[in-house]
Amino acid sequence: MGYKELKFPEQSVFLVTGCAGFIGSNLVEAILNMGYKVRGLDNLSTGFYKNIEEFIAHPNFEFNKGDIRDLETCKQVTKDVDFVSHQAAWGSVPRSIEMPLYYEEVNIRGTLNMMEASKINGVKKFVYASSSSVYGDEPNLPKIEGREGNVLSPYSLTKKVNEEYGRLYKELYNLDTYGMRYFNVFGRRQNPEGAYAAVIPKFIKQLMNNEQPTINGDGKQSRDFTYIENVIEANLKALVAPSEEAGKSYNIAFGGQEFLIDIYNYLKKSLCKKIDPNFGPDRVGDIKHSNASIANAKKSLGYSPDWSFEKGIEEALEWYKKNI
Repeated sequence: MGYKELKFPEQSVFLVTGCAGFIGSNLVEAILNMGYKVRGLDNLSTGFYKNIEEFIAHPNFEFNKGDIRDLETCKQVTKDVDFVSHQAAWGSVPRSIEMPLYYEEVNIRGTLNMMEASKINGVKKFVYASSSSVYGDEPNLPKIEGREGNVLSPYSLTKKVNEEYGRLYKELYNLDTYGMRYFNVFGRRQNPEGAYAAVIPKFIKQLMNNEQPTINGDGKQSRDFTYIENVIEANLKALVAPSEEAGKSYNIAFGGQEFLIDIYNYLKKSLCKKIDPNFGPDRVGDIKHSNASIANAKKSLGYSPDWSFEKGIEEALEWYKKNI
């Protein structure tokens, strides 16, 4: 069963933090299309108002500009909310190495504020964004929950701490929390701009502008690229998952393994370009290979991703052609 067939109580209210970001805005759209009320929270530090502009006039959508670092704001926006999808965070491994204190404030304290506010206001389910980066230097593939190594960046550490708080809030306060360990999500509305942009939209924009992209390393690093539709499904299925599956984190991926140079060559061919990439130094804090076991998410959440990398990249390309 896909997420569009999921049923929640008729008057359910959903809170999406980071609602103006890539994943958050797609979740807002999906929940509104299912007919439910959505409250959004974003301080627009990394999200964009244009991502939610089309929803502002929707009768079931309410936008709140605010910061998860402020507990009172978190308490206010979780009042009378049934389900929280907490996506607000600062991403990027390299940027976290430059700004560790800021990442601690936003990703750790901000998430703790949201869990505390949700506990106070009796939220039924709390789903939050974690990351495949928690696996750190654990070399074995596929990545399996419970077999993690040493984290390699402040960003990774913030996600690891979030997961520990998620476990504690279930054990100590009976707040049903579910961590989503995202593996390289891509798709519509993902920002192609800036030094810390994700690789797929960045490559697409540079090739469309006839610029030469830089690949960090030799291009032979691999990732389990996951299309946004799969991530929407995982989040919404977690919101109806059994309470006994709470307090845990789950790999959210397709279960594939794509090499960066192969993706670049595919995009180059699809866009009819003949631009060879520049190869730069490896990025500090990066892992070489990533591939997920999604067995636990399938078993515990009913996760069943339909969107392969090939299917997703075709749709993403069409979106960027129309929107860049």
